[in-house]
Amino acid sequence: MSNSIVIDGDLYSSMSESEEKDVENSFFEGGESSSSVHDAEYFDDIIGEHVYKPDVPVQLIPFKGLIFKSLKLAIKMYSEYVEIGGFDVRLSTQSRFDNKIIKKKHVICNRAGKQKKKSCDTLGTSGVRRKRNSNSRAIGCQSKIIFESVYGTPNYKVFQFDELHNLPLEKRSDLKKARQMSYSEKEFIVRSSTSKIGPTMAHKLRASLRSGYEFVKPKVVDYKNLRRDINRVIGYKDAQMIVNTMNDRRAHHPNYSFEFNYQDDVLDCMFWVDEMEKTYYAEFGDVISFDATFRTNKYRMVFVSFTAIDHHKKSVIVGSVLLSNESIESYSWLLKAFLKTHGKEPTLVLTDQDAAIKQAVENISYDLFINTDFRKRFSKLVCDINMKPDVFEVKWGLLMKEFNLEDTRWFKDMFTIRDSWIPGYFSDIPMCGLMKTTSRSESMNSFFNTYSESGILLLNFMMNYNTAIQKQRNTQRELDKASKKASYKMQTPREIELQASKVEIKAEEKEINCSCEHFKRMGVLCRDAFTIMMRCGVKEIPERYILKRWRKDVISRNYRFSSVQSDLGDCENVKLVNDSYYSFESCLDIVRDDKKRLALFAEKQQMLLKEFESDYISTGLKSKIDGEVVCKLLGVTIPIPEEINIHVPEVQNNKGSGIKKRIPSACEIAYENSKKEHRMCSGCGKRVPHNLRTCSERVGAAKSAKDS
Repeated sequence: MSNSIVIDGDLYSSMSESEEKDVENSFFEGGESSSSVHDAEYFDDIIGEHVYKPDVPVQLIPFKGLIFKSLKLAIKMYSEYVEIGGFDVRLSTQSRFDNKIIKKKHVICNRAGKQKKKSCDTLGTSGVRRKRNSNSRAIGCQSKIIFESVYGTPNYKVFQFDELHNLPLEKRSDLKKARQMSYSEKEFIVRSSTSKIGPTMAHKLRASLRSGYEFVKPKVVDYKNLRRDINRVIGYKDAQMIVNTMNDRRAHHPNYSFEFNYQDDVLDCMFWVDEMEKTYYAEFGDVISFDATFRTNKYRMVFVSFTAIDHHKKSVIVGSVLLSNESIESYSWLLKAFLKTHGKEPTLVLTDQDAAIKQAVENISYDLFINTDFRKRFSKLVCDINMKPDVFEVKWGLLMKEFNLEDTRWFKDMFTIRDSWIPGYFSDIPMCGLMKTTSRSESMNSFFNTYSESGILLLNFMMNYNTAIQKQRNTQRELDKASKKASYKMQTPREIELQASKVEIKAEEKEINCSCEHFKRMGVLCRDAFTIMMRCGVKEIPERYILKRWRKDVISRNYRFSSVQSDLGDCENVKLVNDSYYSFESCLDIVRDDKKRLALFAEKQQMLLKEFESDYISTGLKSKIDGEVVCKLLGVTIPIPEEINIHVPEVQNNKGSGIKKRIPSACEIAYENSKKEHRMCSGCGKRVPHNLRTCSERVGAAKSAKDS
């Protein structure tokens, strides 16, 4: 092919001036170029009535016989041509050889094709679903290009090129390609979702950060479509991907524990604990609580978190689990997984009552709940940790007798299990005073709900969970730093107070006992003990009364500043990206107020961009988000599985997941009632929505008889 030229670069940027001139001459000497003008650099936009030609530099216009090194390079260069020309294109039909290699590839104008004929019948059945009345952009434009494989080589040549359009061309900024999102923008949308910011709010936030909507090319619908595309790519593979991801974490982090259970190829339970949570449990796992929360994911799987109290008296997570249902078998599996992971039982576990027991309380008289005297006395009775069990039983009987509650079923049942919830029965258990109720767990559930929402995939839930854990551990780091740097103001000149603030360890075996048993219940000496020590001239707190769980150095420095173990891809790459953002923003802050230096900075940025673009081959016209991009956005280091052995569970209706509370409209009520089979009226003998009393025939007959 003497009249052909092979393209192996980015718009001849690597060619010399003589080579570029030869290429321009070959556009016209071959006799198959779309142009007949030799010296002009640009063409007129309108060349006839309803016929339009793109206004593009001569050296960018393809012609029949032009050869490219690959199909991807050919599509990339044509996409740059159409971007300057002012129209959108799409990939169309293609044919393949027997070895599956693409033989011909059609790229057509986005306005090509014919509009589908529509029909409407106003007398049709109302039950038939109406199609959405969407506008069609097809107007039969004939502009297209066809690439053909050069047999025996990886090259592709232009087989056919039609450049004339039957529609006015658009500005470059109005093209659909201008709305395509960069990876950083996609990442912004996904990362915003980890803080419970949806696509619409993320678009508003992006516009505010960019100082105007005109600087945000993608529309709100593009932000929503990204979330739709991610859900489409993952789909029914969600359970398999989350299990594979957690197994990958366990393989790369030896101290990471993950257990899961699936029944009949459906995910039933999954439990996970990282290295930091194991350390928390080893130091603070004497008293824990756990409670379930709902509406955290698409499948309504129940999220249960195990909560302990650290040395700052803050709640920390020591284990997490997702359950498909709240059956006895699921909770039994949960506790077995917890014991297997941590290796020891806690001294005390607090959990909430069953939902069925809560509903039984509703049967108690409302007057009893609004009785302030009863509520005050009842709360004082059940919350007094210093009250002995025999004293409690006597006072309980007197209170029930006074308010005539001896035969009330709920109070009788609660008294039967008094050893499971009355603090006086746990007074001999060390650290029993740390938690009296599950309010810590309920507070932790509320904390997680600020990051998660119903309707999200399990992979998204895990991203939100990691964000919440990062927030929790960042708070702990700040408290550790503040505690280390703080200098406390002494209230007394006593040396023992100064020693208590420093918490030094001194070997001295002096025993201190107090009737309040505050040290046994809370792990801290009471004021009475300090008073006695000062009177006895004790200047240092004995070592045995300085528990390790309350010391500043209870958590090793190696653990204290470690981050949550999550799959964010290459950690080194993530660090480089963040450093690049920081460097760019720092440079921008320096030159922001200097217009001359700002222009120079922008010019250098454009030069650097062109340098990197010369070696970069984009995905061309491909706009659909693929699995590799989805995994990268969600921080998944493993590819999307082809074989699915674990399927997502069915949407569950658990006891605490709530009910549909939306008030139906009158039309919805009427429609639901219309589907019900009516009772037979004894007046007219028909199945109609009325009875004998309201029967129109009977009423009419009675009225006629009365008038006569």
